[in-house]
Amino acid sequence: MTIEEVRALPAVVPLLTAARALGLSRNTAYRLVKRGEFPCRVIQAGETYRVPTSDILRVLGLVPDATVE
Repeated sequence: MTIEEVRALPAVVPLLTAARALGLSRNTAYRLVKRGEFPCRVIQAGETYRVPTSDILRVLGLVPDATVE
């Protein structure tokens, strides 16, 4: 995925979309999730995994850490 494509993603994406943005294979993504080692926060709803796009951007270094005041 290009930087523009990643920035255009909705607020939360399926695990495999996040994996593609991070350059990970499907098998690696699921293996990392099961180990609790996926590089982003993973939200599980039943058998479905979702990843916040803001976490993907942060891992890729595309947004500075925001400070809430």
